[in-house]
Amino acid sequence: MSSPLSSINKNLAILHITVFVWGFTGVLGKLISVSSSHLVWYRVLIAFISLFLYFRLLKIDIKLNRIVFLKLFFTGAIVGLHWILFFESIKTATVSVALVCLSSLTLFTAILEPLIKKHKISKLEIFTGILIICGIYIIFKFESRYTYGIICGLLSSLCASIFTIINSKQIKNRSASIITFYELIGAWVWISVFLLLSNGFNSEMNLSVNDTIYLLLLGTFCTSVAYVAGVAVMKELSAFKVALVTNLEPIYGIILAFLFFGKQEQMSTEFYFGTTIVLSSIFLHPLIKNRIEKIRKKKTL
Repeated sequence: MSSPLSSINKNLAILHITVFVWGFTGVLGKLISVSSSHLVWYRVLIAFISLFLYFRLLKIDIKLNRIVFLKLFFTGAIVGLHWILFFESIKTATVSVALVCLSSLTLFTAILEPLIKKHKISKLEIFTGILIICGIYIIFKFESRYTYGIICGLLSSLCASIFTIINSKQIKNRSASIITFYELIGAWVWISVFLLLSNGFNSEMNLSVNDTIYLLLLGTFCTSVAYVAGVAVMKELSAFKVALVTNLEPIYGIILAFLFFGKQEQMSTEFYFGTTIVLSSIFLHPLIKNRIEKIRKKKTL
């Protein structure tokens, strides 16, 4: 029988691999030649089909009442928009730019969550948000040739913040995999409507052999499998540890992008300075928050 410590270490290893796989998403987005909207259409189609097969294999009941289904279905529109903007940022700028902009999720959540849930804004989150703004400002100033890509990346992060806050309520009553499944269906339907209205179902959707392979990897391993694995480890690991390791995603992604694309991913010194400010703020945030909570607990004893 394995000890609790070995079980925790095993789940930590799984989480690191999962986050590493998520970091690989940006590389695949750059390698796939079809447009951002077509890419996401294929991705969510493959992802929700593979999740459906997973549910059937494990005989998991996925029935929902109509109200909950509609909530998740409409949230899927935000999820789909988030991914389209994210891949548009990658294609019009670089993987590194898109991942750093996506890191502003902490900033948007710090602002929006208190407003939506009507509670006091944390001073620590305000401070973290200010540092993130400083880092993004430096990147904006010295990488102006990627202005469109940066704007897409920031809007993608804003969408991610909105559906994350929505899901934080849904997760209390149902499993994360069920939420994801119905949101993926919603995303696929809404993107299909958009493509239909914009005459997007055309020859540009034709896939090369490489595109097909990359999309299958993106839709299965980087979406469905990685997501299920990421949720599974939460049974053993604390939310703090999960948050801390997840913050490594942009770091893994930037390293992988540099390995795959080399000079295409080389940025200015100022970009890396701004990136260091953003990532350091995000990485240190849970450490400081955890420390403050421990001090508060000691005072109450």
